[in-house]
Amino acid sequence: MYCKNYIGLICSLMIGVALFVLLSALDVDKTVLAKDHQKRDIQLAEKNWNEAIPDTRYLSNEKKIVQTQSIESIMQKEGHETVEVTATGYTAGHESTGKTKEDPAYGITFSGVPVTRDLYSTIAADPDVFPIGTVMYIPDYGFGVVADTGSAIKGHKIDLYYETVDDVYDNWGKQDTKVYIIEEGNGQLSKTAFNQLNEGDSANVFRSVWEAE
Repeated sequence: MYCKNYIGLICSLMIGVALFVLLSALDVDKTVLAKDHQKRDIQLAEKNWNEAIPDTRYLSNEKKIVQTQSIESIMQKEGHETVEVTATGYTAGHESTGKTKEDPAYGITFSGVPVTRDLYSTIAADPDVFPIGTVMYIPDYGFGVVADTGSAIKGHKIDLYYETVDDVYDNWGKQDTKVYIIEEGNGQLSKTAFNQLNEGDSANVFRSVWEAE
């Protein structure tokens, strides 16, 4: 009788140990499974985040490339057409345009775009040579967009806008220079199209380089 009881006790203990081992294994599997699900959830969240926000690293990389070069060297590498011109500077004032600040047309170019000195500035040219809307790069000045005309600006002459007379004399004066034609205009230029040039991604890339130059 005692032997039977002893054997029964041993069997109960063995069953108990087996159940404990089995439950422990199941608990480990649950932990591993939970960690695996958590890892996949994180990966999925990262994937969704990357898809939701466009990858702009190319812009940073491009900016780093640009920062190691001059804008003119980039224009050369891109193979833009070059044209030799004589460039002068002008202001919106009476000394250049014959207009005063009281004139409703003061500071307004032929295209209707207000005169602007920025990364992309308004410039004057002969529309028979450089149609309104033509975008060019002028070394030591920046990007110019043909928005204006002038009675003395004929042939291969351009007039670069500056905010003051002192800026004209201190920064430019009159120079013979080579310009890079980026895009030929179609004879029209809107305020929206011009503003987009100074606000787009390309402007963000080139602005710091232009300001440093």
